Amino acid sequence: MAAIFYTAIFLISGVAVIRMQLPKKSPLERVFLGLALGLLLEMQLPALLAYLFDFTLTAHFAAAGAMMLIVALAYFLRDRSRPAAFSEYDRKTLSALAVIVIPLTALSAYLQYTHMIMPEADGSYWCGQSTYGDLCMHLSFITSMENMAFPPTYNLLYGTSLSYPYLADSLSTTMLMLGMDLQIAVIFPGTLLMAMVYAGYGLLARQIMGSRQKAIIAAAALFFFNGGLGFLYDFDMAGRDHFEKVREIFTGYYKTPANQPDLNLRFSNVIADLMIPQRALLGGWAMGIPALMLLISSARERSMRQTLILALWASCLPMVHTHTFLALGLFSGGFLLARLCMDRDDRAGVLLRAGAYLGIVLVLALPQVLGNAVRQTIEGGSLRLQFNWVNNSRGMGMIDGYLWFWVKNAGLPFILVICACLEARRRGHADIAAGMAAVFVVAETILFQPNEYDNNKLFYIWFMFAMILAADYGSVIMARLAGLRGRYVLASLFMAASMLSGGLSIAREAVSGYQLFSASAVEAGRWIRENTGKNDVFMTGQQHINPVCSLAGRQIICGSDLYVFFHGLDYSSQAADCQRFYEFPQQNEYVLEMYDVDYLYVSDYERAEFDVNLEYIDEHYDLVYQNPDVRIYEVRDARAAQQGE
Repeated sequence: MAAIFYTAIFLISGVAVIRMQLPKKSPLERVFLGLALGLLLEMQLPALLAYLFDFTLTAHFAAAGAMMLIVALAYFLRDRSRPAAFSEYDRKTLSALAVIVIPLTALSAYLQYTHMIMPEADGSYWCGQSTYGDLCMHLSFITSMENMAFPPTYNLLYGTSLSYPYLADSLSTTMLMLGMDLQIAVIFPGTLLMAMVYAGYGLLARQIMGSRQKAIIAAAALFFFNGGLGFLYDFDMAGRDHFEKVREIFTGYYKTPANQPDLNLRFSNVIADLMIPQRALLGGWAMGIPALMLLISSARERSMRQTLILALWASCLPMVHTHTFLALGLFSGGFLLARLCMDRDDRAGVLLRAGAYLGIVLVLALPQVLGNAVRQTIEGGSLRLQFNWVNNSRGMGMIDGYLWFWVKNAGLPFILVICACLEARRRGHADIAAGMAAVFVVAETILFQPNEYDNNKLFYIWFMFAMILAADYGSVIMARLAGLRGRYVLASLFMAASMLSGGLSIAREAVSGYQLFSASAVEAGRWIRENTGKNDVFMTGQQHINPVCSLAGRQIICGSDLYVFFHGLDYSSQAADCQRFYEFPQQNEYVLEMYDVDYLYVSDYERAEFDVNLEYIDEHYDLVYQNPDVRIYEVRDARAAQQGE
């Protein structure tokens, strides 16, 4: 209850700030922007104040006080215009939003519940297909940041600072610290952020297309149920194998039609494979969509007030989701360049607002980017040129023809996008098309992380707008076909072909279930959390399913290469040191002192990864906990005794 009350303070305060600053906006936009601002500041303020008070309850109480000061400042600087009233235009939009937000949020709540350490009767924790890989990493951030001194440390690699965008995870840490169970602390903000994405996307579509309900709903359906033409590979010649490939969609591990690397199907469904497992991306979209809305309205309404709010908003994004921040910057560049060409009578105003926007972002956001993303991307050697993304994997030549690659991955709407861009100027979308082009060109030519697939986090911002333009152009076609009896049949077939792969991928997630932590691992994690110190260091194996770092939030020497490698970190020495000690502890006891190790963790995973010299460890270190699968040894007293000798 305390966590919900704390969140409500920020949400209500955010709505109050936006009402005072942007009263001319419609009530729907004011409420959405206010809720988003409240969540953004609930993430940002405690993290900022943690540099003074650590990430403690003191920092959170100070953040609530800072929120009240922001409300007071907003009142002092308020726009005294009469607030816009709820209109028929808003009523139509609200109907469309209800169709989008209510069912998708209900679906998301169910997926969050089944995919985020769902407890079973035997005491084990389960997850879904898409969260089996990433969830343990996010849990390690969530549990380790409690009372952590800032700047935050990376508990998956000893001696490393946390350069990953962590604010979406720290929101769950806040919930945990304010009394929520770990599972609910993950589910509650996750579901709330997904609802914000659905509502924001509907309002973004309205901003571009107006209050055409069918077009807004169609855009949302095309975006959230994306998946390309992968279903063709599953249904092709299905009668010959008795629909075995179709059944395998619901039983196999990553056999969904939207995500098949072997078939070069790489444009994964946004709900199943992005929003559910990738919490930083989820936070980035929830906070990035309102920033994009402010960008568009500030330029089209020639509003310096909105520009300044946008600049401050954008400056908070790097540690929410760096890719969203980069995509916002790229889109802003293309969009504002187009506005400079379009607003011939206000070019000085465009330049003034763009200069203010850029100047504030450089001052406030550049230190964050230099301290995190740049170190990981440039110093880690990840930045490189590669044309046509994963279709030219490792620069070894195209796998599919260029146009076919995008048609089969983005689906039939990609054809509409091309047509819509050709008509963009006539339809009044030239600035949107220019912003999309800036994102697309960079994502198609420059890679920023070791995993080339991660450029999809840029492509999907392009795809957000692409599906809006596709729906807009589709509505034009439907209008031109007025009187043709078969037009609704054609539209239905088009939507079915565009959504089937995504729908099957989401359905697979809904029925998926995998054990993540065994009952023994859960018990061990609980014991560690309750009986060891917050700053104690554990030596473990490199398994990604690790209760020490994920459930207990303790520092380990070296985590899974599934995480540390793709974060651009050099972990070779830490990994080698762990192996040396487990296998030859007598000759390598200096490793314990080098990393200031307090506890040794030996489970089935360590015994499978290393040839553990358990006989020596049992003889020389104190066994302080054991269950059928896990043994934990305290080593600091033994180290002290050896040093005393």
